[in-house]
Amino acid sequence: MSGAGGHAFPSDLDRQIDRAVDLLRAGELVAFPTETVYGLGADAANDDALQRLYEVKGRPSTHPVIVHVASIDQLDDVAVNVSDAARALAHACWPGPLTIVVARRPGAVSTLATGGLETVGVRVPAHPVALEFLRRFGGGVAAPSANRFGRVSPTQAAHVWADLGTDVAMVLDGGPSRVGVESTIVDCTQGQPSVLRAGGVTAADITRVVGVGLGAPSSTRAPGTLAAHYAPHARVELVTAGELGTRVAEHRASGQIVGVLALAEVVDRASLPDDVVVLARPRDADAYAHDLYDALRNADAHGVEYVLAVAPLTDGIGAAVADRLRRASHQ
Repeated sequence: MSGAGGHAFPSDLDRQIDRAVDLLRAGELVAFPTETVYGLGADAANDDALQRLYEVKGRPSTHPVIVHVASIDQLDDVAVNVSDAARALAHACWPGPLTIVVARRPGAVSTLATGGLETVGVRVPAHPVALEFLRRFGGGVAAPSANRFGRVSPTQAAHVWADLGTDVAMVLDGGPSRVGVESTIVDCTQGQPSVLRAGGVTAADITRVVGVGLGAPSSTRAPGTLAAHYAPHARVELVTAGELGTRVAEHRASGQIVGVLALAEVVDRASLPDDVVVLARPRDADAYAHDLYDALRNADAHGVEYVLAVAPLTDGIGAAVADRLRRASHQ
């Protein structure tokens, strides 16, 4: 069968999408793939489902979640008083890894999804399975990342099952996430747009679209912006390329199992001992973003006690990678 945009799905996946929609309408939680990470979805207008979502996630009730829709045409279904800047960003970046914070339309989105705020973050994801799932459902789907609160986000269906088990009714498997880190969040409710969380769409991209400079980050609460977040059980320590060899030696001298996460050029220069676990050695910042959460999960799988991470340069998506590593280190 052909889905949204003419995308053809195998018959078994087509049936799974229908089943996922039925479960969501029945108030169940369904995990689904996006190009960023896997989301844990609930009907954004169903208070009981949203309460269950927060319980399963272990998320504070004041911490909002993003509402996902199938197309830009649904923006006005969930929002009111949408600014010109918000519309320009939606037209330029959707489907894609950008969440736009706008004023909530009463009745369309529960305040449970918004953490009690009168604003809501909205996104159209760039994944064919997600888009078809959302299209068939027809309404907004509230979805944080499909993992326990504060822990490493899932980029594969297996990660969701490992984290949530039977607490989720179904996981739609759309393969590995392409981007690998969460969406950029832009607040468009305060005059000048401001970036609340770095992600797959850069600040330079946003500036080009809206034609003005970005404002200072507002006080609007947004997902994934707490100081401690995205953390494995291993300790994460941010180091520079020049510090890497010294910190490896110091941790090994203390008898600790050490893992390293850095660009390939940094790892290759460091001449690491054989017992150091190289969790990933991505070629560039895009690959670093794609590999990041797998690498942090691999740290726990290998019994690593300390992850020594060298962040990439903070231009482009490197800013998002550095942000996630900084929050992961604040355990």
